[in-house]
Amino acid sequence: MNLYDPSLFEPLSQEQKMHSEIMRPSLTYWSDAWRRLKHDKLALFGLIVIVMILLLAVFGPMLSPYEYDAMDFMIINEPPNLSHWFGTDIFGRDLFVRVMYGARISLSVGFMASIISLFIGVIYGGISGFAGGRTDDIMMRIVDVIYSVPMMIYVILLMVVVGPGLKSIFITLGITYWAPMARIVRAEIMRLKNEEFILAARVIGASPKRILLRHLIPNAMGSVLVTLTFSIPGAIFTEAFLSFVGLGVSAPMASWGVLSNDAVSTLSMYPWQLFFPAAAISITILAFNFLGDGLRDALDPKLRK
Repeated sequence: MNLYDPSLFEPLSQEQKMHSEIMRPSLTYWSDAWRRLKHDKLALFGLIVIVMILLLAVFGPMLSPYEYDAMDFMIINEPPNLSHWFGTDIFGRDLFVRVMYGARISLSVGFMASIISLFIGVIYGGISGFAGGRTDDIMMRIVDVIYSVPMMIYVILLMVVVGPGLKSIFITLGITYWAPMARIVRAEIMRLKNEEFILAARVIGASPKRILLRHLIPNAMGSVLVTLTFSIPGAIFTEAFLSFVGLGVSAPMASWGVLSNDAVSTLSMYPWQLFFPAAAISITILAFNFLGDGLRDALDPKLRK
């Protein structure tokens, strides 16, 4: 017995079939994030500036005819000119090569802070959020204790024990900079661990370690990357501040904070000596903030189309 009349139906033509096909290829999460990031002009501008600063920091001092610590008392306090693009300081040292060399120190501090946050903060926050209960309470109280002590206290104590310099700054960042990341990752893990795909992983017998490392943390990487991007300019500014007040690197090393500190005493007579390192700090921090804002929008799953 026929349930329908074939005369009531008409086969689709080949052209009609093509109209019903999905012509646009599907995009993965990261492909879609990169597509949206490329359309954010400020974020793309920030990324280009960061790449340029990195290239100048790595190759600039090697291509310059001047050494960052070479003194020439015949050309002290020269204004910017064709030979010395940023002028010279009170010891006749070329400011352009010193600013580029300072980028190495300042950026190394920023990236060191991000590496510390990535490894310590992500693992610590992931374990705390996944374990929950009493373990979570104890681990978060440790984070609260670290937050309660001002960073300057760590720096002063380390100066007494270790002495001023990059080593003290790295240890200070290692003690303090992972705590905000741990809190953010903990919040993300607590939100994700009750999702259905985690329940499915439990049902098929996945171990807690595998669930944490293969399912939870990768799905929290959007927030992790945004937080890392914003932590780098914070660390750069922290290093510049510590070096400016004499608690960071010392001469003849040329971080941006040291250059700014050296130029303060001659600001009224030679303002360019402060302008260029201060501009380098400002441009770098602004570029990372632009990139961080763009990543936050690009990695937000609510905005995915």
